[in-house]
Amino acid sequence: MLPRYRVNGEEIDSLDLKILLITKGASVSADVYEQFAKTHRISPNPLECNCLVLPGNIVVHMTDVGPASPFRLGIAANGNALLSYQNAPVTEVSFPPKTDFYRQLTSSSRPFLGMAVLQGLDVLSFPYLWSCHHAQSGQACQFCHCGSFSEQLAREGNPEPSFPTPQDVAEVVEYAFKIEHLAQYVQITGGSLVNSELECRRAFEALLAIHGIAGFEKIPSEISVFTSPLNDPALIDQLFEAGADRVACDIEVWDEELAQRICPGKAPAGSRERHLKTLTHIADKYGPNKAGSAFVVGVEPVESFLAGAEFLAGRGIVPIVSIWMPHGRPVMGKSEAPGLDYYRKVRDGIAEIFYKYKIEPPGGAGFNVCICRDTYNHCI
Repeated sequence: MLPRYRVNGEEIDSLDLKILLITKGASVSADVYEQFAKTHRISPNPLECNCLVLPGNIVVHMTDVGPASPFRLGIAANGNALLSYQNAPVTEVSFPPKTDFYRQLTSSSRPFLGMAVLQGLDVLSFPYLWSCHHAQSGQACQFCHCGSFSEQLAREGNPEPSFPTPQDVAEVVEYAFKIEHLAQYVQITGGSLVNSELECRRAFEALLAIHGIAGFEKIPSEISVFTSPLNDPALIDQLFEAGADRVACDIEVWDEELAQRICPGKAPAGSRERHLKTLTHIADKYGPNKAGSAFVVGVEPVESFLAGAEFLAGRGIVPIVSIWMPHGRPVMGKSEAPGLDYYRKVRDGIAEIFYKYKIEPPGGAGFNVCICRDTYNHCI
């Protein structure tokens, strides 16, 4: 049974609270950074991917949006971190242990900071290992913060910084798993290249470097690779041959008309067909739970998302439930996420789908902005 709270006169549980914090952010007192940074992983620098941990071991991404949020993170009289809603106490929270991860450099003097993030309690993620050509051409997905960065640089006529090499990636993995033992899982992601074969090749080279430098035996759980679909789906086999445990091609938005508007570069005619061909190839060849697709949940009707989730799950493909963060990135002119009723329908529906089709999403303790593993752990 998940812990329950009273927020704004309503009884909610930890997953409800996670969704509210992801979609509304929080105002974080300077005292919290000052006190807990000495012993825990928390920083005013958003590149360090702050998170908090709710009772019940629910990991939540923490975006400090200042007074725009009704949630405030401060310090209780007993010295613990306290989450409040409109000045009414909600619950004490904790943070992951302190790490020197973000102070490290690779042998090429590339900082870990800005290249990789520690998500929650057990995930090492590389969120943007190569640029997005759609964003560079002014067609970034409306919800994408990384794509927004690339789009802005291109609009201003400024070049993007250089991107990490496979050697850089492998050295980060080596540090995280062999030196500080910070994670159980690895997630490799980049932008969407026009040449998806080149994108697949870059992920392949990163896997080879990880194997050669860090060693797969040091990664207790799994490596997930996120890449664009291929015209020849069989080319995805090289990722599994190089050591990937799962491969995801993200459809993002199931409603095709909305997808064209929200993802103008990524969702041209034929894109859905390529995604499904690649995902089905993986599921047919490697079995259930080896292919996945992330959805940005909150930007389309719940019925549409659940229809897509069931379509994929019925073919052994994992629907990954990523909660839309509207902070600074409006979608179709809107900057406010749906209410809890919407997300409760998502959670109930995805729990039924996972159970019905024997789907197991990635992760252990759960990802910062996803609720699929939380739902699997607590609601099935």
